[in-house]
Amino acid sequence: MTLHIPFDNSFARLPASFHSKLKPQPVSAPKLIAWNAALAETLNITGSDDPRLAPIFAGNVIPDGADPLAQVYAGHQFGGFSPQLGDGRALLLGEVIDHAGARRDIQLKGSGPTPYSRRGDGRAWLGPVLREYVVSEAMHALGVPTTRALAAVRTGETVLRERPLPGAVLTRVAASHIRVGHFELFSSRGMIAELQQLFDYTVDRHYPSTTDPTELLQQVCDRQAALVAQWMSLGFIHGVMNTDNCTLSGETIDYGPCAFMDVYDPHQVFSSIDRNGRYAYAAQAEIIVWNMAQLATALIPLMPDQDAAVESFTKIVHGMADTLHREWLTRFAAKLGINAPTPEDGPLIGSFLRLMHDNQADFTIAFRALLTDNARDQFADPSAFDAWETGWRKRIDTEADPEALMRRSNPAFIPRNHRIEQMISAAVDGDERAFHHLNTVLSRPYDDQPDAEELTRPPLPAEIVPATFCGT
Repeated sequence: MTLHIPFDNSFARLPASFHSKLKPQPVSAPKLIAWNAALAETLNITGSDDPRLAPIFAGNVIPDGADPLAQVYAGHQFGGFSPQLGDGRALLLGEVIDHAGARRDIQLKGSGPTPYSRRGDGRAWLGPVLREYVVSEAMHALGVPTTRALAAVRTGETVLRERPLPGAVLTRVAASHIRVGHFELFSSRGMIAELQQLFDYTVDRHYPSTTDPTELLQQVCDRQAALVAQWMSLGFIHGVMNTDNCTLSGETIDYGPCAFMDVYDPHQVFSSIDRNGRYAYAAQAEIIVWNMAQLATALIPLMPDQDAAVESFTKIVHGMADTLHREWLTRFAAKLGINAPTPEDGPLIGSFLRLMHDNQADFTIAFRALLTDNARDQFADPSAFDAWETGWRKRIDTEADPEALMRRSNPAFIPRNHRIEQMISAAVDGDERAFHHLNTVLSRPYDDQPDAEELTRPPLPAEIVPATFCGT
C-alpha cells in the first residue's frame, strides 16, 4: 500500500518571516532502522508497508501534501541571548490531525543544511538519532508529555564529528515546535504585528479558551511546572533547558545531552558543555521559572498597559515556585504511596532523598525497592533506612492502596545512560538488536519483566557515562 500522510499545514501558511521553505537534501543510501507503526496509526497515516519508507523519511522523496520548511526563532542559550537561531538541521514536513483531533507536527531531523545552520552541516549522526528515538518513546511510556519518534533512517553517508560516524535522520512528531524563542525573536526585533500573529496562532493551536497574553503566560507556566516536576520525579535531567528548547505546548523537546540519574545527586550534570551546572538536576526548577520570565518579557509588547503588565506578569512568574512545589510534592508523595499529600509530607520525602544521597543509592532502584522486602539493602547504612521506614510505614497506614500507587509511580525500567551508549556503539558497528530490545522493554516501564532484568542494573564503575553530547 502506498504511504499516505493526510497533511494539513497551518504553520506553512504563516508569513515568510516565520520560516524558510526548502527541501531536504537527499542522501545516498537510505535504510530504515525503525518505523513506529502504532504511532503512525494514531496520526491517520496509512501504508506502513510502503517500501519507500526509507527514502521518504530520509528526505529523498517528498510525500504528497508536504510543505517543507525550517522555522526561525531566537533564544537564550546558557543565559546568553542569541538573536537568531532556527532549525539548523531540521525541516517541518507538515502537520496532520490525529485520532484525538489534535494537530501534530511531523519533522525531519538531520535532513541537511538550512539558512539557520550557522556553518553546521545540517546532519545528524546515528548516536543522537537513536538516543532521541529511545528516550522520547520511553518518556511517552512513562507518561511524560513529550515529542515522539516516528522513524529512524540510516543515510548511508558519513558525518564528521570528533571522528567519521554513520549518518542518520530522525522523524519527530510534536504537538508543535513553537518555542519560547519564537516569541523572543519577534519581540526583540520590535516586529509587533508578527508577535501578535504568533500569539494568535499559538492560542488557536494550544489554548483555545485563552483570550489574552496574561492568560497564556499563566497556562504555559502551569504546564511547564507540571512537566519539570514530573522530570524530577523520574530522575530525568534535560541537559539544555535553553529557551529555544522550551515549548509553548508543555512537551519535552530536544533530547540532546539528556540522561536519567543512576546514583541520586541533586547536583548531577550530564551535558558536556554545562560546566557550571546551570542545568543540573535540582536547578531545573529554578531554570524553568527563568525561562518563563523570558516568555513574559517577550509578551509585554502585546499589552496595552505595559507597566501594569510587568506587575501582573511578575506575579505570575514568581507564583511558579509555589506551583512547582505543589507538583513536586504530589509526584514524590505518590512515589511513597501517598495519594493526597499535605505540606507535612515534605520532610518525609526530603529525608528519604537525603538518605539516598548520603548512601549513594540508585534513584530508580531505591524507590522501586520500597515495593519489596529488600529496600534496606539499597543503603550503605541500613539502620538509617530502618529509622526512616518506621515513620513512612506509619504515614501510609492511612492510605487506601499505597502499593498500587507506588507501582504506577516508580518505574522498574528507565533508559539508563550506559545502556544507551552500549546500544549506540553496537549500532555503529551494524548491530541494531540492542536498540530494538531497549524499545520493547521500555514500552512497559512500570511492569516487572524478569526476562529483561539486566536492564534494571545500574552501571558498573567501568560503565559509568559521565557526560553526554548533543551531536551537532
